[in-house]
Amino acid sequence: MTSDPLIALRPWEAPEVTSWGRLPMHAVDRRPGAVRLDGEWRFQLLPAPGAPLGEVWSSSYVPGVWTLQGTDDLPRYLNVRMPFAEFPPHVPADNPTGVYERAVEVPGAWAGRRIVLQVGAAESVLLVHVDGRPAGISKDSHLAAEFDLTELVRPGERAVLRLTVVKWSDASHLEDQDQWWHGGITRSVLLYATDPLHLADVTVRARRDGDLRVDCRVRDAGGALPGGWYVSGELEGHPLTQDAEFDRANAGDERVSAFLGEARLRTVVPDVRTWNAETPELYGLTVRLHRADGTVADTSRHRVGFRDVEILGRDLLVNGERVFIRGVNRHDFHPLTGRTVSRQDMRADLVLLKRFGFNAIRTAHYPNDPALYDLADELGFYVVDEADIEAHDHAHEIADDPRYLGAFVDRVARMVLRDRNHPCVIVWSLGNESDYGANHDAAAGWVRRHDPTRPVQYEGAAKRGWADPDVASDIACPMYAPLEECLAHALSGTQTKPLIQCEYSHAMGNSNGTLADHWAAIEATPGLQGGFIWEFWDHGILQRVNDGRPAGPGGAGLHGNGVAAPGHRWAYGGDFGESDHDGAFIADGVVFPDRTPKPVMYEHRETAAPVRIARFRHEGVVLSNHQHFRGLDWLAGEWELSLADGPTLTAPAELPALRPGETAAVPLPFALPDGGGEAWLTLRVTTARDEPWAPRGTVVCLPQVRLRAASPVVRTPVAGGAVDVDEDGLLVHPLLTAAPVLSLWRAPTDNDELGGMAGRWRDWGLDRPARRLVAVRRGPGGVTVVTEHLCPGGTVRHEQVFTAVEEGLLVEECAELPGTLHDVARVGSVFETVPGLTLWEWFGQGPWESYPDRAAGAPVGHHALPVDELFTPYLRPQESGGRHGVRHFTLSAPDATGLAVRLDRPRQVSVTRHRAADLAAVAHHDELVPRAGCVVHIDAAHRGLGTASCGPDTFASYLVPAGVHRWSWTLRAL
Repeated sequence: MTSDPLIALRPWEAPEVTSWGRLPMHAVDRRPGAVRLDGEWRFQLLPAPGAPLGEVWSSSYVPGVWTLQGTDDLPRYLNVRMPFAEFPPHVPADNPTGVYERAVEVPGAWAGRRIVLQVGAAESVLLVHVDGRPAGISKDSHLAAEFDLTELVRPGERAVLRLTVVKWSDASHLEDQDQWWHGGITRSVLLYATDPLHLADVTVRARRDGDLRVDCRVRDAGGALPGGWYVSGELEGHPLTQDAEFDRANAGDERVSAFLGEARLRTVVPDVRTWNAETPELYGLTVRLHRADGTVADTSRHRVGFRDVEILGRDLLVNGERVFIRGVNRHDFHPLTGRTVSRQDMRADLVLLKRFGFNAIRTAHYPNDPALYDLADELGFYVVDEADIEAHDHAHEIADDPRYLGAFVDRVARMVLRDRNHPCVIVWSLGNESDYGANHDAAAGWVRRHDPTRPVQYEGAAKRGWADPDVASDIACPMYAPLEECLAHALSGTQTKPLIQCEYSHAMGNSNGTLADHWAAIEATPGLQGGFIWEFWDHGILQRVNDGRPAGPGGAGLHGNGVAAPGHRWAYGGDFGESDHDGAFIADGVVFPDRTPKPVMYEHRETAAPVRIARFRHEGVVLSNHQHFRGLDWLAGEWELSLADGPTLTAPAELPALRPGETAAVPLPFALPDGGGEAWLTLRVTTARDEPWAPRGTVVCLPQVRLRAASPVVRTPVAGGAVDVDEDGLLVHPLLTAAPVLSLWRAPTDNDELGGMAGRWRDWGLDRPARRLVAVRRGPGGVTVVTEHLCPGGTVRHEQVFTAVEEGLLVEECAELPGTLHDVARVGSVFETVPGLTLWEWFGQGPWESYPDRAAGAPVGHHALPVDELFTPYLRPQESGGRHGVRHFTLSAPDATGLAVRLDRPRQVSVTRHRAADLAAVAHHDELVPRAGCVVHIDAAHRGLGTASCGPDTFASYLVPAGVHRWSWTLRAL
């Protein structure tokens, strides 16, 4: 039997114990003036709580996770399943327990003051001791816990602070989120002091009409409040006034009011500058608590944004405007430090999102680091603040389990109490994937009573129907609902609340197909208002290849090109020796682990473009402002005219003065040349001045319109021209090391694998067809080769006609797929070139990777990239590097020799150093060996990407059907 009262409580297996000795949550920022206790702490990792300490201490950096700091308890990834078999509230006996210890010098100047310890976050149970004496317990891995140490320390003397963190607890069943399991102290540890008379809490409510109300709660460490105290406040030099009516209403029982000190300050700001995500105007507020003699006992500073959030009918309104929610789900994550993220890194996250058109964040699936909300206030993001509740593996049992009722309400309430003064927070979320039960209703009731200024949402309430008004969700927020279901609901006449998907468009690997289609429907359909892409990061952990260990906080630097540093790779589930895991499902972000944007970011940027253009007869184009609150004066423009067979011309663009929603016709900036073929006009929109999130000249969007279609291509055969094929009917060409053959397969994407398509393609044998020569017919100037490709799923007949023409060699192809092969990856040609070709130049969509159902972000034009930069290094190697809508291209060596290809019409083309079989055979990029030559795919048809790894597949219009497919192209030497 232990003599430690905290250990005796066994809080890791007691859901009724949510805390002991922990102070109430509040919204007063105590970081200024605090003593930071971050840095190296003495550390021991025990096998279980209560195990005896050893004599040898190592060290661990705080904040940080021990799973990335050299211990044998390594990260583990599971999506739904818990990492142990015990049912709630039980946990395994083997329960890693980290003991952190350090000496703390308490400033002598703090004599007579109230002294508080703040632990920013600890996973999962925190036990606090000072000089061996217990101070308190806290659960909830993602919110700060504070403890009053006044009676346990002496100012001017040293004290030994011990923080014991137990990894598994009954609370772990509420934190079954789709992320790595770690253990440690993940946010900063602070020691601060206040006057015994102090501001216990401050609540700010600022309306868009300029009305400001500040409610102050005052406490005294001695219990009863001294007489004569008062509060004052000023908003950027403008004094606030005491609300006498409020004071009278709280002056009833003198004994009660002597303990519950409350005061209200008010003012009305004339000509107020309102806050929204486009123009995040903030005012500085200072609140002071005065003793009876007028001296200041305490001060609290806040940044105030004046804005209203309301739901009117089926619309979510910000300041009376129906805003589109262009959101992303975001975890606190870093590839070197796990869940510990610096303010600098958080700012980089938000700056990147802002540059790519995002305006909203869902804090999946817990309250994020407090600094994130400060930055979201400043930079302009709408935040759905989500409570640290996900009981995925045992959701049905826990949602109605009264043993967990206190934890549900406590976690939701503490989030609201911490974050309610942030204008960026526009919706409270009760958690994620925890079924729906009485515990949710209880938490929702607390929120609605405490903060009626914001709506509440919870995805699990959708089990009762999207339109049910009697559930704990003011917003219909399903995840991965098919677009046709969303449209049907919006058009049904039964919709009662906004439809904003909490998760859609799963970004795993080469994904996010149909994103532009979704946004075209959302913008055209009343009742649909947006959603949140899953998710921001690929959660790859930087791992050393030689020993399989995490690189750790002091690991190799991040290159910023999506590729792990030499000697390292991005680890995902299963890479740390665990047998039970969910693989690469952790790698499902719109950016790589080093924050390099994936190609989908450019797609999103165009779907969110603040300026759009459309063709207006022959006289010009129409420009429109698609923002909600802002004009175009912050933007600059430049016109680009790209000719398929000519140069790219540029001219300055003067953007008209358009208010939100307005349009204007402008004349064409160029006289269209008679020659040059197909012509495309692009408006390059950039920032006109430095923005907090982007320097002047940063590209904001690239809207584009076609001015002239391509002319039919006429090819002239060369009489007596020679075409050489070998005895197998394979083309012989001096620039090719592998002749063009039929390709029906791609290295499966994550969507292909998890959506079931890849298994079907393998069953059909599309990855290994047996090519059988049927006939070779030679004629004047050309050769016809007929082959059959024998697969278990059916036989594909393929015909190639090679003809010498003035432009080089014309290749005309036809493939006939039987009805059994009704949805294949691609139909096209693949060939390989001689080594030494290093530069790819093309006219088509680019410069970023694009595919048939993810091509809106890649404007048509002249593009050029080194071959080695065309490939996209998705964490699990798969089909990548394709460019949609390619009209013609060249592959050249440094001496300008090489080959040129012209296509019969815009086609999907890829040029990489890897065969599809190379990609499919490995699990990580460090296992790939680039080929010396180029592997070139020219596709007559290529299947869309969809998001079937978690969500809907691509649309039927992007599938590759059975039947006859024809395509042609010319090849010539440079």
